[in-house]
Amino acid sequence: MSGHSKWATTKHRKGAKDAARAKSFAKLIRQVEVAAREGGGDPNTNATLRTMYTKARDASVPLDTIERAIKRGTGELEGVRYEAVNYEGYAPGGVAVIVETLTDNRNRTAAEVRNLFSKNGGSMAEPGAVAWQFERKGILAFDRGLDEDLLLEASLEAGAENLGDEGDHWAVTCAPGDLLSVRDALAEQGFTATSAEPSLVPTSTVPVTDEGEAKKLLRLLESIDDHDDVQGVHANADIPDEILAAFEG
Repeated sequence: MSGHSKWATTKHRKGAKDAARAKSFAKLIRQVEVAAREGGGDPNTNATLRTMYTKARDASVPLDTIERAIKRGTGELEGVRYEAVNYEGYAPGGVAVIVETLTDNRNRTAAEVRNLFSKNGGSMAEPGAVAWQFERKGILAFDRGLDEDLLLEASLEAGAENLGDEGDHWAVTCAPGDLLSVRDALAEQGFTATSAEPSLVPTSTVPVTDEGEAKKLLRLLESIDDHDDVQGVHANADIPDEILAAFEG
């Protein structure tokens, strides 16, 4: 996929192998809660909530847990109030990084994210410093064994923008507002997505071919991604598959 970060591929593989789901559940529940607070508790009229609801169900989050999160978001149940805050920075090699968080204490989260950057050879940047290098898209992943031509044709008919080869899976790109309609249209044609979520995609990438630099970068991204408040980490690095494979191993 043109301009797609290889870090997204690493996260996809990591998520597929990760058996410890508690932290993932907590992040998904927080996303549902914030979506309900910002746009209302009805998934039929709140597109963001519908996307997060579907994402949580796909991850096997229990239905009653999702419903409680929605009620906390709408104020029917008491709970901690989270707000969405993005942080921007640079990783080793000048790679641009955006960190999406949901936090109940932005000062604490900012300090902890800043510390993760500095401990791993990166640095925080001012708001807007790197955001212009990314655009919001919907990303759907499909099994690599599917026929490329058939999937491409079906994707374009469904309203998608692009189909890319991400090594171990196909990635379909669409406008973020079209994510669920594209997913449903493809499912009707027999193409079932293994994941479907909104993401920030770099408009251009920075090649990182030195193994040492790449591993520093991946350690930074992974350490930030593991933070409880972090919902997504996006980088414009293009790392060779063999280095990614070595890091995963």
